[in-house]
Amino acid sequence: MNLYLRLAWRNIWRHRRRTIIVVVAMGLGLAMMMWYDGLMDGFTQAIYGNAIKVMGGNIRVHAAGYSEKADTLPLLPIANDQMILQTAKTLPNVTGASRRINTGGLATNTEGAFSVTITGVEPEQEAPISPIAQNVKAGRYLSANDQDVVLIGHGLAQLMNVQVGDKITLTGRSQHQQMRQRSMTIIGIYDIGVPTLEKKTVYISLAEAQSLYDLTNQSTEVMISLKQLGQEPPVMAALTPLLQGDELESWAQSFPDLQQAITTKNGVMQMFSLIIMLIAGIGVLNLMLMAVYERTREIGLLGAMGLKPGQIMTLFVLEGAMLGLVGIATGFVLGLILNGWLGTVGMDYSQFANMSDYLALINGRVYPTLGIENFLNRALPVLIIAILAALYPAREAAQHEPAEALHYV
Repeated sequence: MNLYLRLAWRNIWRHRRRTIIVVVAMGLGLAMMMWYDGLMDGFTQAIYGNAIKVMGGNIRVHAAGYSEKADTLPLLPIANDQMILQTAKTLPNVTGASRRINTGGLATNTEGAFSVTITGVEPEQEAPISPIAQNVKAGRYLSANDQDVVLIGHGLAQLMNVQVGDKITLTGRSQHQQMRQRSMTIIGIYDIGVPTLEKKTVYISLAEAQSLYDLTNQSTEVMISLKQLGQEPPVMAALTPLLQGDELESWAQSFPDLQQAITTKNGVMQMFSLIIMLIAGIGVLNLMLMAVYERTREIGLLGAMGLKPGQIMTLFVLEGAMLGLVGIATGFVLGLILNGWLGTVGMDYSQFANMSDYLALINGRVYPTLGIENFLNRALPVLIIAILAALYPAREAAQHEPAEALHYV
């Protein structure tokens, strides 16, 4: 076998130009697939990653019993929220963590009463990572010492016909199910380009929420944000020993509809990638077939020298496999270079932000990943195509009589 390997390696470089053409064709096809995978991952992070940050973070901690009453946003304080918070900030891949208080209520003025979620946040903790803080279009974001002020969404501001400086009344349930009502001044209006989300949630400072809902120095949620989707399991595993009966949920558990949307999107993208692979595979197959058929006389010479048809086929299959491996290596390097560069400079998609609600969550640029998650699934078909493309014509030619093959034109 060692002899066959050496002969196969020497043979693929005897026709250097042809080999380079085949390798480049394979490499470019595979590099484009890596770029495609990296871009799709980049879109997922840019769109769904920001959506998850808006809706409550990659991981959320609640007190025991919360999930049973989650639809009513119960005000159940977490016993050791500070310890969980401080531990989370020390873990790898965690970009931010903060405490929150969430309750359901109404925002009212002369235009009517609108159902909202009232969220008390730690402004200084959330500002660096929150799309809400980064998209305040009028007024300003909250500060820790703010009292009697509220940050609302552009969609809600339009419904209520209000602007910065106007007053609205917030009504929400306290810890003891009592309704608390307070007149609030609008300190800022955020605009993330998704009216359905902007109409649902208003923000006040955590200190204000603690005072308003009888939760002195307490919180009902710890929100943890990560660098990327998919990094939740190790962080959750590290936090589990700290829980005293508290509930730990990833975004996939908290927002199953969003998880289903990502799964569906990935399925559709896989179908598109399969079509691209088939198109690229046909091109590679054509090049390989031509390369082997051009060597029919060489195959006849090998037969005249005493090599059996099975030995000739083995030699050509090894050549095809080597060409495939060289093409895969070339594609891997090209894909890493392309995605590494694009992952640094990004791709500007701001002009498409108005095409749909969720595209509005892209903060101007999309940064592709390296695209190596599905590399084996992309590389294996390339290798199989290279082997099959060498196998079929070599089998046909090896079955010819040596004299007939030697006279092939």
